[in-house]
Amino acid sequence: MKIVITGSLGNISKPLTKELVQKGHSVTVISSKSAKQKDIEAFGAKAAIGTMEDVAFLTKTFTGADLVYTMITGDSSAFFDHNLDIISYNNQIGKNYKQAIETSGVKRVVHLSSIGAHTDAGNGILRFHYDVENILKQLPNDVAIKFMRPVGFYYNMLAFIQTIKKQNAIVSNYGGDEKEPWVSPLDIASVIAEEIEKPFEGRKFRYIASDEISPNEVAKILGKAIGKPDLKWLAISDEQMLNGMMAAEFNPQTAKGFVEMNASRRGGVLYEDYNLNKPILGRIKLTDFANDFAITYNK
Repeated sequence: MKIVITGSLGNISKPLTKELVQKGHSVTVISSKSAKQKDIEAFGAKAAIGTMEDVAFLTKTFTGADLVYTMITGDSSAFFDHNLDIISYNNQIGKNYKQAIETSGVKRVVHLSSIGAHTDAGNGILRFHYDVENILKQLPNDVAIKFMRPVGFYYNMLAFIQTIKKQNAIVSNYGGDEKEPWVSPLDIASVIAEEIEKPFEGRKFRYIASDEISPNEVAKILGKAIGKPDLKWLAISDEQMLNGMMAAEFNPQTAKGFVEMNASRRGGVLYEDYNLNKPILGRIKLTDFANDFAITYNK
């Protein structure tokens, strides 16, 4: 198949591109950075240099493809941009994808969504995934779409490093012994590659997870990996979390969104739909990621 991949050579798109090329597909990878062209071509894929904001570019790149894999990417620096409405921005990217897909005539789409996309309330920063899913659902009925809904990424735990070094603890506005799901980007890529080669019909979703583990177990595993066997997970109030993020000069909308998202993890509210549609867990466990965490921690 002729497949277009968004997300450049990121944590998911890189292993996905590699697997699809190895399976004999003709793959085009979209990147906003021309410096990535050689790396993309080294995988045996074609590079298309342009941005998600450019609908004409997306339309041209999608034209002739049998399938497109869409995702909304962003630099973490955007979280600190006080002039950015991140929900509206991401929704606009969703609209750009919709327009490009419809105009180009693509009939099969795999979209990277997220846990929390089943609802428009109480999910904080994840709200835009609900919005974008519904934007794409406005495409003509003959466009088949698979929405991939991964849970929290292991590499998001790298944000714990700062408080571990400063406070000798993982600090967040939730915690305890209730298990929650986490996922490796490698398992996400594997599931997407699998779904690409399965039949397409209508609109479907699939959750993706690698492990289910409690905050206290996370602290124990990561602590052991970095030589801090007594590392604890400290649960603070929503107000304390918000004040800390505002002091770090986060965009207020983003800070409130993250606090609300984490609050929805308490009692498993965020995972209600996930629990009704549980996936088979992937192969990469937190104990595997802990080695990568330790490498980054010790740099």
